[in-house]
Amino acid sequence: MALKATNPKHTESWSTLQQHFNTVKDKHLKDLFKNNPKRADQLTIKWEDFYVDFSKNRITKETLDLLINLANELDLKDAISKYFSGDIINETEGRAVLHTALRASKADEVYVDGVNVIPEVFEVRQKIERFTDSVVNGKHKGFTGNTITDVVNIGIGGSDLGPAMVVDSLQFYKNHLKTHFISNVDGDHYYEVVKDLNPETTLFVIVSKTFTTQETLSNANSVREWFLKSSPKEAVASHFVAVSTNIKSVKEFGIAEDNIFPMKDWVGGRFSLWSAVGLSISLAVGYENFNALLLGANTMDTHFRVTDFSKNIPVIGGLLTVWYNNFFKSESEAIIPYTQYLNQFATYLQQGIMESNGKSVDRNGNRVGYQTGTIIWGEPGTNSQHAFFQLIHQGTKLIPADFIGFVESLNGNAEHHDKLMSNYFAQTEALMNGKTEKEVLQELDSSKLSKEDIETLVPFKIFEGNKPTTSILIKKLTPESLGKLIAMYEHQIFVQGIIWNIFSYDQFGVELGKQLAKTILNELNATDAITTHDASTQNLLNFYKNQ
Repeated sequence: MALKATNPKHTESWSTLQQHFNTVKDKHLKDLFKNNPKRADQLTIKWEDFYVDFSKNRITKETLDLLINLANELDLKDAISKYFSGDIINETEGRAVLHTALRASKADEVYVDGVNVIPEVFEVRQKIERFTDSVVNGKHKGFTGNTITDVVNIGIGGSDLGPAMVVDSLQFYKNHLKTHFISNVDGDHYYEVVKDLNPETTLFVIVSKTFTTQETLSNANSVREWFLKSSPKEAVASHFVAVSTNIKSVKEFGIAEDNIFPMKDWVGGRFSLWSAVGLSISLAVGYENFNALLLGANTMDTHFRVTDFSKNIPVIGGLLTVWYNNFFKSESEAIIPYTQYLNQFATYLQQGIMESNGKSVDRNGNRVGYQTGTIIWGEPGTNSQHAFFQLIHQGTKLIPADFIGFVESLNGNAEHHDKLMSNYFAQTEALMNGKTEKEVLQELDSSKLSKEDIETLVPFKIFEGNKPTTSILIKKLTPESLGKLIAMYEHQIFVQGIIWNIFSYDQFGVELGKQLAKTILNELNATDAITTHDASTQNLLNFYKNQ
């Protein structure tokens, strides 16, 4: 096996961590800060334009040392080396995991089956650059000679979530092209996107590695039918491009071979925005900004690969998830970006994290005896404060949260930005400190309430605090800093998978429902009554079919 397959619960480090947990689990963050004046400095990492403060987590320096001991005992360093060098670490699918190679430098060498893949990576990047420039500069014309005004990305999963999130996050850097995304097989989604488009000035990017994904092909064929209502068949070549490995099917669709951008099987869909799947990103913000996104990710790759674990941002972030998930028994993590530009960031991370580490079988093929994966959710601040923060502050669940903020506002409105960031800082402090009974009483004493009313209100206004947060403060939201941030979470996924002894890069759990859906679709189109399912499904299908 490329990766070692050790049950983490059978290690000495895990046992030591469990003993340590029993001694620190009830310690309050306020006391940890009081007892260690240097805590904030000791548990903060300053790297490039990132300032990452781990000190409001329910850990001590000893906790961190013990977690790093666990990573060392499970040979995380060796796993990282194999991750970057092209070893077959996606063993169940017989593939390397090399999205990192897509943002490598030209001088790097990464081998798959004895072949250095970097020259081919740069060939594709140059093709993306040439095509982007031709569309943005107006050289690429539609079939009537008009320039392109709109770009529609048609894909699902990683072929949609990554590009859509990045384009949304980098709106500030967008050019004149309007960018749209069609993903859901729901015909209403397709219709609402195309209804106001002009076929003469619209470019469609179909993203499907196999060119067989039901949702993507259904939408692509519907768009093609819509397009051909007002355009000759030969015009498809000017208005449709594809990111795929299935050259034959793409050409049969009518797309010119020069407009097919290749994908590699060593890039998983949820990590593919760095590849030709990111063509819509490049078209939306220009190749220079797309390249800056790649450079940022590569910078984080280097940090992750070479930095000592004690100062390694993704390593510590990944280990903290293990700490909360497996020792505190927390089941979810909140991602709270304090910028509207990252509106889709938590949604994107849901796929990256939950599809990767939502596994119940270890690398030995045995069912695991511990929790893996975490439920990821979130919403930008300050909207989130008026939605679900009540649960985090006073609910019964322990929910670690990442707060992502930026020092500079892109649009330069300092007044608004200071108000936004004052909430960022205030919420992490409030979650940590809470409000004691004494503080509540002092607050209510100045009110006009009676003594009886005050006594009644007190328990409802107490905040226990001790809610863990990580503060990620970045100088400015740029393509480069966004690349670093995305790569940071990618590497945290890797760290978690190594510790949990699971394969993070297959997704067989996605397939079962898709297979059943094909059978059911045939049954819905048949004239016979449906009798081959469980009673509930059977009744639902027949009710749907007979309306």
